[in-house]
Amino acid sequence: MERLKSGCILWFEGLKEACCLHRVVILCLRSNSLLLRTGQCFLLNGFIFLGSIFLLNSVVIPALWLILPDQCSHLVSHQLCDLATTFKFYSFLRLALIQLFYVLWFYPLYVFSIVLSTIWYNDIAKYGYAAMGRSKFTVDKVSSQNNAPTTQDAYQAKKPSGLGGVMIGIGEQVYSILLLSVFFLEVYATGFIPYIGKVLNFLLLSWMYAYYCFEYKWNFNEVALDRRLDYFESYWPFFAGFGSPCVLAIFFFSPLVGYGIMAILFPLFVLTATGSEAEQEISFEKYKWRAAGVERLPIFYVANNVSMWILSLLPLEKRDRMQDMKAQ
Repeated sequence: MERLKSGCILWFEGLKEACCLHRVVILCLRSNSLLLRTGQCFLLNGFIFLGSIFLLNSVVIPALWLILPDQCSHLVSHQLCDLATTFKFYSFLRLALIQLFYVLWFYPLYVFSIVLSTIWYNDIAKYGYAAMGRSKFTVDKVSSQNNAPTTQDAYQAKKPSGLGGVMIGIGEQVYSILLLSVFFLEVYATGFIPYIGKVLNFLLLSWMYAYYCFEYKWNFNEVALDRRLDYFESYWPFFAGFGSPCVLAIFFFSPLVGYGIMAILFPLFVLTATGSEAEQEISFEKYKWRAAGVERLPIFYVANNVSMWILSLLPLEKRDRMQDMKAQ
């Protein structure tokens, strides 16, 4: 019961942090660049993308059914009812026109939205981070004035400078992309498990979106990949709670509609994560949660092993280099 209680408290803390959307308003009021990028995300993914889906379902498809009906009562000339092939041709023509609408408009817009939104998300996180007064230059300036070492300084001390540091950073990014790609496939596969598949899929999706939201802040803080994973797996109930509203908003919609809704909500949760201090407060009470039975959960165990197996398939020299970068 103590373990369950502690886990529920951490989960609720994460849920509460995710719902602190007033931070988005505060940050947008502080930064015009942030307000512009956030507005562009809403315009592209909300007005254009979701608006196109609404236009298709509410106007285009009903118009096609009116022009190309499947019942004799809707035909002006009832002589066409004698032709059995007429309705088959109408049905084929309706389907072809709808698919043409998808091919020429939806799929290109979908790809364009993914590429452009990915760029904008990074800008939104950067502007939000700066609006919090935590840009890299601000952190360096404050730490130098106070003459107090920070976590970032400690990490920089261990990280080699020059080309070696750049290569380690690139290696971490490559391994992180590979790890999260494998984890995404794991999330997708759980959806096909009978009975408990949907529950597992919801939980893993919550972790995945929570990790994505906090990853921007960790990147700006230059937190090493192994420390990110250790922290995430140590406080897994908190991140499960944080990612729950993200997943709940899209879980019961079709993939296209779900993507449009997530593309609108994701920058809001990124800004909420950027302005959150809860994970730091929780880390101060690490031993309290451990004593209550909240132990580390190896969420990325499968993804990590599969990623290491994929790296083992690389040529020996490249594989050793990638493993050295991950170890750093």
